[in-house]
Amino acid sequence: MLPDSKLLVTGGTGFLGAYLIRQLLAKGYAVRATRRTNSPMDLVADFADQVEWVEADVTDVVALEDALEGITEVFHCAAMVSFHPRDVARMMQVNVEGTANVVNLCLEMGIRKLLHVSSIASLGRTKERPVLDEKSSWVESRGNSNYAISKYRSEQEVWRGHAEGLPVAIVNPAIIFGSGFWHLGSAKFFKQVDEGLKFCPQGATGFVDVRDVARFMIHLLEGPQNGERYILNSENASFRRLFDLIGASIDKKPPFIPVNPLLAEVAWRVEWLKEKLLGADPMVTREAARSSVSTYFYSNEKSKSVFDFQYRSLETTIRETGMQFLEAKQQGMKALLLPD
Repeated sequence: MLPDSKLLVTGGTGFLGAYLIRQLLAKGYAVRATRRTNSPMDLVADFADQVEWVEADVTDVVALEDALEGITEVFHCAAMVSFHPRDVARMMQVNVEGTANVVNLCLEMGIRKLLHVSSIASLGRTKERPVLDEKSSWVESRGNSNYAISKYRSEQEVWRGHAEGLPVAIVNPAIIFGSGFWHLGSAKFFKQVDEGLKFCPQGATGFVDVRDVARFMIHLLEGPQNGERYILNSENASFRRLFDLIGASIDKKPPFIPVNPLLAEVAWRVEWLKEKLLGADPMVTREAARSSVSTYFYSNEKSKSVFDFQYRSLETTIRETGMQFLEAKQQGMKALLLPD
């Protein structure tokens, strides 16, 4: 533990932010966290009174400056994830402009270290490069979603800050799994399988436990690493294996109809038409559909070597999350956190 630190976590009520704050509190850190006015506090309810909360959107420079007053290190977790075209402008504002605001204020206020949460999406995807590591540079291609572009641009703001003298470290998590809000993010898959999801995309990607992401970030806080990025990935796996594990964890039949690229193209077009005609939110968008049938693998060698770091297996993460999902069903789908 760094004894004289006072930490700020942006996006403190979110999925990763909640797990990170809980681990920081367990180590004895003083934590301040940002939340928006309408942010649900469900994930942090058990320890919210141990945190100094500040209402601040990362796009609000004045509020963000107040949040950074007296802070020594910053975890920048706040971000927007969407694959819907209607959200692109707001996502760019939050992810890119918001990160620029954080970086500029960290420089101005003498922050000792900025820990930035990016994504494997920011590495850039192209069919000619199916295996990526930390040295993989951004490549413009049709395989990059607007979310990926926003995370790449946000990283460029962090590297700019580093060039101007700000100590930084970046993590690029794979798809993060764990209990949380069951209608959002990766936890939604458990709800969908429970409700009888039949279609399984044929792609593959990397997966990582949310607790391991938080734990690794704390190692970076306490370590000397500066100007480095780390892919955080427990293992690469197909969506078929993922859904088989989810089905087994909640005793439900996993999706069994394979979705190939052609079917994915049909699916997002049907959903687009339903949205236009009926005003219904699409079950899948073009970007999400194409991503789900793509296969990219991510190296975790650098992250495992730097702290002799060991990841939980995907099987363990899914089994424990599935157990909590069943518990949550008995409690009206209550939002839950996995135990450390």
